[in-house]
Amino acid sequence: MTNTTQNHESTDTDLGTPQSSAPLPAFVYATTRDWEGYFEATKGREPRQTLLDVLDTFDQDPLLQRCAIDLGCGEGRDTAEMLRRGWKVHAIDGHPDGIKRLISREDLGNPANLTMQLAPFEAVELPACDLLNASFSLPFCAPDHFDHLWAQIVEAIRPGGRFSGQLFGERDSWATIPDRSHHTRARIEQLLEPFCIEQLKEEEREGQDCDGIQKHWHVFHIIARKHAPGQHS
Repeated sequence: MTNTTQNHESTDTDLGTPQSSAPLPAFVYATTRDWEGYFEATKGREPRQTLLDVLDTFDQDPLLQRCAIDLGCGEGRDTAEMLRRGWKVHAIDGHPDGIKRLISREDLGNPANLTMQLAPFEAVELPACDLLNASFSLPFCAPDHFDHLWAQIVEAIRPGGRFSGQLFGERDSWATIPDRSHHTRARIEQLLEPFCIEQLKEEEREGQDCDGIQKHWHVFHIIARKHAPGQHS
């Protein structure tokens, strides 16, 4: 299913209004990779909608194993939800403050089902999984490493498993920042060829920080199921 939405307030973004305890919207911190500020600005938020949607899909299509990777787990809002639903989760983040905040959460469910890895995208190791969730993290992979990382992602997901997360489009304001990865819709569809696309929602809208600085968002929200060997879409 493919939908395009424009100029509306998304329920599945870290784009806009700050929490009452945060002086700036989360994207302001992400612009400069101020991850400690970003984690503080987003603490207490609900799991992302793409993650909730894909977990609901798995509830209707159960697997014998429920092993997930949360790639770019941050403070752990998605990790906590997967643990709550009985998944084993390997949570990965490139900043130690993210891992610190994750392990200090009080809502981790069964911590015996949680393993963690502190690693940047360039050094990450991805075990086999049934779900790889990457909520708003992949655009922060350097462009010269993105293809290698994506190949690792595809390889890690077992046939019948799923990818959920976001990629950013070429019209996003951050596309001018050299260390960010952005893609055209056609390129995203190529990247998803090993998968059956179950959700591909393209969103464009304007954002604004407290100083009135404009931020144009161009985001693709994705859920896709990996083909079995020899299967095609």
